[in-house]
Amino acid sequence: MYKISGGNKLIDVQLILDKAGVKSGMSVGDLGCGATGHFVFPASEMVGNDGKVYAIDILRTILHNLNKRIKQENIKNIQTIWSDLEMFGATKLEPNVLDIALLVNTLYQSQKRTEVLRETVRLLKPGGKLVIVEWKNISLPFGPPLESRVEKENLKKAAPKLGLKLEEDFFAGSCHYGLIFTKL
Repeated sequence: MYKISGGNKLIDVQLILDKAGVKSGMSVGDLGCGATGHFVFPASEMVGNDGKVYAIDILRTILHNLNKRIKQENIKNIQTIWSDLEMFGATKLEPNVLDIALLVNTLYQSQKRTEVLRETVRLLKPGGKLVIVEWKNISLPFGPPLESRVEKENLKKAAPKLGLKLEEDFFAGSCHYGLIFTKL
């Protein structure tokens, strides 16, 4: 029986950021960053003063709340950006700006997954890494319905068409899988 309360018990943020190779001075984008900035704030610490973290989401209320915390904590290296990731070119960032892009529990929420991936790849520098963490396609008493979950093998098959090379397929927890791609 699963007894998980969420947060780091469900997904180990440090494991994911370490797997991604987040280091000082890097530019990291959390696409579909969510209400708590679960990856945004730890990534901010890891990239340091010379790095930048972009917290990207479609819900303005999420970005407003993140901005409150950013201001309260006087954090200088996080920028919130409103974007509809399902529209190519909608994110107000230049192409090839991110060293690392995170799509954590984002794709299952979209019916336009290819468009989300295309926009993400547009933002990545050549040689940059895309880290995808999604729900496993197993029956659980929580999480999204099975029909909303993203088949790992479909992502692997689509990657070369998007200019991505699979680098690693990793264990991201009992309920999630992780994939790391490099932009060619």
